[in-house]
Amino acid sequence: MASEPRDEESQARREPRDEENQARRGPRELDRPAFYALRSGGWRDLVTLLHPPYTAWHLSYVALGAAAAPRLYAYRLGAALAAFLLAVGVSAHALDELHGRPLRTTLSRGLLIALAGASLAGAVAIGVIGALVVSPLLAGLVILGALLVPAYNLELGGGRVHNDTWFALAWGAFPAFTGYFVNALTVRPSGVLVAAACFLLSVAQRRLSTPARELRRRTARVAGEQVLGDGTVVALTPERLSAPLEGALSALWLSLVLLAAGLVAVRL
Repeated sequence: MASEPRDEESQARREPRDEENQARRGPRELDRPAFYALRSGGWRDLVTLLHPPYTAWHLSYVALGAAAAPRLYAYRLGAALAAFLLAVGVSAHALDELHGRPLRTTLSRGLLIALAGASLAGAVAIGVIGALVVSPLLAGLVILGALLVPAYNLELGGGRVHNDTWFALAWGAFPAFTGYFVNALTVRPSGVLVAAACFLLSVAQRRLSTPARELRRRTARVAGEQVLGDGTVVALTPERLSAPLEGALSALWLSLVLLAAGLVAVRL
């Protein structure tokens, strides 16, 4: 019986060394530039370029805003979702990849430029049709959206609008308010409150995704250990540090999509 504690202590000493050896080898799953990135090449690069979880996340803001309007028009919501899918899901992400290749895709520069330009033009066209058919009051939102995409993703003006606050405004509050306004055509507290909530959700997203991206894309090694109250020593590795960040991001994007779908279903 006296040998059991020594066996447990020996195992406790071996586990940190095993984790340190794994850290030196580098966890294979962290070789990808994002937790949702597919293996590089061909059509997979196009899928990765869309940042599917984040695109779905920000489209859910459009739906949440629409659900807060006094009356929800399905065709207006559909048009708004299509416009943001083109502007944010395709154009903004293509420009982002053009500016530094953060996703390490093999897509050519010409293709990225074509995707960005055509998608933004398509989004603006949808907005112009909306301004003509629904209300000229939408024109301001169309112009603002068309300016935000290149300004943020190409870091124009010395990157003054490329920061966490502008991210939350452009990809959180703006989609939510637009989804609300295209249905309400007026400003009421419900629309403002939903936009504010989506702003804060985007702040939370940024505070999780920034360190997660840093671990995947910029970290060569992690050194250190965590000592628990019972004396257990846990080696700190990139995988251990990234797991709760990316786990929270995965849960949040899916929960917001389901929440938005449920609220829209109630309103239709």
